[in-house]
Amino acid sequence: MSLREYQRKRDFTRTAEPLARRGPGSQQRFVIQKHEASRLHYDLRLEMNGTLKSWAVPKGIPLRHGERRLAVEVEDHPVSYLNFEGTIPRGQYGGGTVMVWDFGTYEMTQPFRRSPDKLQLNLHGHKVQGAWHLVRMRTGTGWLLIKGGTDLPPLTPGQEDRSALSGRSMSQIEAQRPVRDSSIPRGKSSRPRVPPPFFAPMLAKPVTELPTGAVWQFEVKFDGYRALLLRDQGQLHLISRQQQALGPKFPEILESAEQITPGDYVMDGELVALDAEGRSSFQLLQNGERGNPPPTLRYYAFDLLQRDDRDLRRLPLEERRMLLEGLISPKLELIRFSPTLTGSPPLLLKRVRELGLEGLVGKRRGSRYEPGKRSGAWIKYKLHQEGDFVIGGFTRPQGTRRHLGALLLGFYRGKQLCYAGKVGTGFTEGSLRSLHQDLVTRSKVQCPFANLPEDSLGRFGSGLTRAAMKECQWVKPELVCRVRYTEITRDGKLRHPVFLGLRPELNSKSVTVADHTKANPTRAHRKPQRPPAA
Repeated sequence: MSLREYQRKRDFTRTAEPLARRGPGSQQRFVIQKHEASRLHYDLRLEMNGTLKSWAVPKGIPLRHGERRLAVEVEDHPVSYLNFEGTIPRGQYGGGTVMVWDFGTYEMTQPFRRSPDKLQLNLHGHKVQGAWHLVRMRTGTGWLLIKGGTDLPPLTPGQEDRSALSGRSMSQIEAQRPVRDSSIPRGKSSRPRVPPPFFAPMLAKPVTELPTGAVWQFEVKFDGYRALLLRDQGQLHLISRQQQALGPKFPEILESAEQITPGDYVMDGELVALDAEGRSSFQLLQNGERGNPPPTLRYYAFDLLQRDDRDLRRLPLEERRMLLEGLISPKLELIRFSPTLTGSPPLLLKRVRELGLEGLVGKRRGSRYEPGKRSGAWIKYKLHQEGDFVIGGFTRPQGTRRHLGALLLGFYRGKQLCYAGKVGTGFTEGSLRSLHQDLVTRSKVQCPFANLPEDSLGRFGSGLTRAAMKECQWVKPELVCRVRYTEITRDGKLRHPVFLGLRPELNSKSVTVADHTKANPTRAHRKPQRPPAA
């Protein structure tokens, strides 16, 4: 693949586009750039053999199964074009504004040949995920880009006009506004980018009783995404506990943060969606991510770790929160200070129950911030237990229900996925449909659970005999979901589970028995044994 045509068309003394240099190899990355030149179009670029194979898609990326769009093959681009975002001067080739609309990695299920007639792609991006086909037309440079697999939910106007790289709109890029959430991975030959500061959030220890005494102060426990909100060298970022950039998904939070007093900072808090009663709802947050009507979002900040060049983590809790409260104006609509509650623990707990809230978080006065630690200086009391579980299969629907009956859940003990029960409540018609679409693409013939089927004595107490398992459909254990439940039994099974939503930011291998032992300290899980051969 040659870059001569790319070089010939550009005057690099006038355009800020990357120079025509080959990359070191292929990491199978892709980028989709929204390009407002003489006409608005989208450019799909695939990293192959040290360059970017490129197609211009005039009417945008198809999102519904079977939908097809014309894709015109254009000159190869350098790999460094993966993160090019800005304005090409008018009068230059392609003059206009360029946005990194989406990026990620891809897999080609059919090997690339010198002159292929068809490319079968699986894209793993921030906005687009799933299967597409590129089919060459009989003459010229024309191809068809066809959506395979399942439908994707329609994008909201905010998602459509937001860069997955920086969180900016087309008008902001054209006006050269500061870049936010620049997190696209770069090759070794690219100019290195200094990542924003990240502190692993301090963790709260689960308790079954609230402590008393003046040494403790309490806040509301929220049910959302733990995230750092920070400004670093003028650039705004919203970063999850797993160090994923949340700004492109929730740009309105960054827009609200622009009104905070200038200067760099790192604050810790929770991104939540509010229901009609003003309570945080994990399900609403999940539904909003899937393209449903956007929920009411808030970012509740409860700690300040850094202000300009000053590290605040060793300061007492009260001093950090005083500085944080002074930073957040009451006029901010989407960013709020999480206040300290007044009253005795029994009174607070009674009030939390009456309001239907998640629970309480207690913090020891005078304590310092301990990144990534669960030292006991912070505690959490949940009115209901919650946990993350790996989906290993589902049952068929019965009665009037459509799509699926219940999800079959588990967690990892070492390298073994252990069955932990099933959840059949908490779904909406929309979530059942979208879940079924996600699961059927991960179909698996063999049961992924190490402790199924139970033996003839029923020693595993799963309720899934060999006969019952014939009605189950197994899937690759890749998806993680959040579940509310009353307890986990001594056999490691969920009681009264309710589905809350998917956790796409979590790696299924990270969901281990240790997580659920900490959440249920009175329960000791028995090591699963494989049943004897039939």
